[in-house]
Amino acid sequence: MPEERKKLGEAELEIMQALWQAGEALTAPRVMEALLNRSWAMGALITVLQRLVQKGFLACEKRPRASTYAPLVSQEDYLAGEGKSFLERLYGNSFRSMVASFYGSNVIGDNDIADLQRYLAELQEGGSKDA
Repeated sequence: MPEERKKLGEAELEIMQALWQAGEALTAPRVMEALLNRSWAMGALITVLQRLVQKGFLACEKRPRASTYAPLVSQEDYLAGEGKSFLERLYGNSFRSMVASFYGSNVIGDNDIADLQRYLAELQEGGSKDA
């Protein structure tokens, strides 16, 4: 049986996003500074950081004054896995069903559809996969 891919909770994802954006290992106080959308107690932040280490998302380097935390999973890899899981779970792995649902519920509009058509045409012509 294949190992189930680990997922990030909302708070964990917020912390990972701060670390991904920093592009370098950070101490807990520096992570706290990077978390602009939420006020954290230092003890709670350290608990979540340790949980991310245990889950294999972060490496922790113990230093005399403060430990540093660095991502072990890239943002691109995590987002690709989450996107695939989202598509499989909610839309039966059908991109068409997803777009139809988004369009039908006005999550996306005609301009988004036109952008998507241009992007798909670029992909077919051998262009970049970057959005």
